[in-house]
Amino acid sequence: PCIMDELTTSSFKTTGSKWLLPVSDFFGFPLDQVNFLACQVFALGAAFWFRLYLSPQFSSPVVRHAVATLFGLSFVIFCFGWYAVHISVLVMVCYRILVTADIHNIHRYTMIMAVSYLAVCQVTILFQLFSNVSFFLSATSSSKPSLIEYLSYNLNFLSILVGPCSHYKDYIDFIEGRHVQRRLRRLSASNTGQNGYDKVSEPSPMAAVTRKLLICGVCMVLFLTLTKAFPITYNVDSHFVNEAPFLTRLTYAFFSIQAARPKFYFAWALADAINNAAGYGFKGVDEAGQVSWDLISNISIWGIETATSFKKFIDNWNIQTGVWLKTVCYDRAPRYPTALTFILSALWHGVYPGYYFTFITAIPITLAARAVRKNVRQYFLSSHPVKLVYDVVTWAATQLCICYTVMPFLLLAVEPTMQYYRSMYFHIHIISILTVIVLSQSHKPRGSSSNGTKPGPYDPHPQAQPQLQPSNNNVKRK
Repeated sequence: PCIMDELTTSSFKTTGSKWLLPVSDFFGFPLDQVNFLACQVFALGAAFWFRLYLSPQFSSPVVRHAVATLFGLSFVIFCFGWYAVHISVLVMVCYRILVTADIHNIHRYTMIMAVSYLAVCQVTILFQLFSNVSFFLSATSSSKPSLIEYLSYNLNFLSILVGPCSHYKDYIDFIEGRHVQRRLRRLSASNTGQNGYDKVSEPSPMAAVTRKLLICGVCMVLFLTLTKAFPITYNVDSHFVNEAPFLTRLTYAFFSIQAARPKFYFAWALADAINNAAGYGFKGVDEAGQVSWDLISNISIWGIETATSFKKFIDNWNIQTGVWLKTVCYDRAPRYPTALTFILSALWHGVYPGYYFTFITAIPITLAARAVRKNVRQYFLSSHPVKLVYDVVTWAATQLCICYTVMPFLLLAVEPTMQYYRSMYFHIHIISILTVIVLSQSHKPRGSSSNGTKPGPYDPHPQAQPQLQPSNNNVKRK
């Protein structure tokens, strides 16, 4: 996902291949984005080939690991040229630490570098007696990986450019041919009395791949039309800022942010389709018998567009990274987990100042939204019409807060960010901070405790979802 951020910023200057420069000039798209799209289209075709002709029945895990790694490195070199040295060296350094550091040092090293999800998983297993690690115990191997396994997990062509982040154990099961069948066997075991589950053949991902490619097509059309019609930079155009009324500027900000989302939807949906085409991402089967291939999906477009709270929006955006942040930071922070998690997220994204403006601004907004929900929402649950009004108002407030928060993420630099916030009179900052102060002092919930559980933006998703089998191992059976 960090690489995708670089590829989608207009200020990025490619150091990668120039082979597609004529294509870039012909269509008027930046060369780095053309290279990125070419690699992802190639990856989609390679994923089908990987599943059909390099399946575990015909190829050993070592061969599958090697091919996935070589393709992934080729993509990085093609898109970034000599910058590929950076990620390669970093991966090797992390592996060296993982296999050589003792139990007392490895935790400190991996938390500092925090680049390899596997490293954090390994650390958590070593310290399982001192913390609640059921999340990782159900999804991580307890043995240290071989070099080829580690390289494949970090550099495979399925996720090297866009992600998503996934559990090491799930990835190894996929490479070794156990990914789907293990889940189907657990499905059979959890449905005692229902015949036929143990005889179900491995489901095809073609329906899921087709659906996600259709989403990509729609998002591409929206990108070529709406995104071009509502440029983000117009929010800080001096004439527009000085002449347009506040409500006009607020309305344009809303539509320009809405128009900027399709490129992210496109990238994540395509990455999900690529993983599914390779046979990776099987989640389970719901009670109606519908197969889900959303195990490592990174977005829920419906959840994003209908979010009625800041938290729900975050829960459905870059989902796998949110799970990672919750596990490695939010659940471990002894104090100020929300603030620390947002700061880590800013560091994880990169060095552009706009990232830090976005995630630091999100801290008071998240705290304010949480306080409003705790103290106000209960008064709007008396009837369906009243609840509907509350949902509409909170949806509008959430979308406006998101526009205000993520604008620096797209503007990137300090000067345009400050120009935008000044044009908005810092109103969301002021309202959020005042809301937190007033509600925290005047409306403290009865029976609350300072050492209770920590609610926050990286909690498990609160919205009801179909029950998919097999469930995680860490869920206790009745």
